[in-house]
Amino acid sequence: MRISEHLQEDHTGGASRPGQHFRLGRGLRRILASIAVLTLLTAGHAGTILAATPGVNHFTDNPSDRQHMLGHDQRIILIDAGHGGIDGGTSHGTILEKDITLAISRRLFLLLRSDGFDAILNRTGDYAPSDENLWLRSKSRHLRDLAQRKELAETLPANVVVSIHINWAKSPSKHGPLVLYRQEGRSFLLARLIQDQLNGLYGMKNDPRQGKPFYLLNKITATTVIVEAGFVSSPADREKLCTPKGQEEIAEAVANGIAAYLMEV
Repeated sequence: MRISEHLQEDHTGGASRPGQHFRLGRGLRRILASIAVLTLLTAGHAGTILAATPGVNHFTDNPSDRQHMLGHDQRIILIDAGHGGIDGGTSHGTILEKDITLAISRRLFLLLRSDGFDAILNRTGDYAPSDENLWLRSKSRHLRDLAQRKELAETLPANVVVSIHINWAKSPSKHGPLVLYRQEGRSFLLARLIQDQLNGLYGMKNDPRQGKPFYLLNKITATTVIVEAGFVSSPADREKLCTPKGQEEIAEAVANGIAAYLMEV
């Protein structure tokens, strides 16, 4: 995700119109149906997923002990898979951001569900959330997409929102993860804990950064962060971003950061 792509715009759109809640119900039903399918996959692959990254801190050796320690307190975690459909995001050759974010987000969803968290994935395929948007009366597809993501978070309602994206830079030497946060204590804490986990994976010492101009960070009231999982323009980062093993490691790092945050609050 390039910084310019998510600059906040102060379009508020029109008021809600009759029939919008029915349309929302259809969208939510599609998401919940997809969750049911992915939950079945969780049950069958939980052991494989948790063992995919040896040496990574799982808080305890026993997944059931970890679940008991963290608790299943119905705090909803919304995983926002960046871009989708006509919006490919940033790219490198034939590699598209939307495909990487979906792959990482699906793995993150399965990890969180296998640990007993109430996780929801807002995009389970290659489509644009703006296709179903009725909240924002704007000619801008990009703004309609952002409004759809924001309103889903508010409607659930989500307690934590983690938006997965991929970075890009002109220089191939620029690499590593970056977590963006709103200038608010809980958002910073979540960003710090996820950043620490990703730093350990990448062998870096990056600090999270305030994401002041970003729409989702300004509009969503829940604790929200944007995770830039790496630079698709970097050969070193692409090895992680574009392989199942690397995607699993990234998802595990983000999941551990989320779990650590929920233990703190």
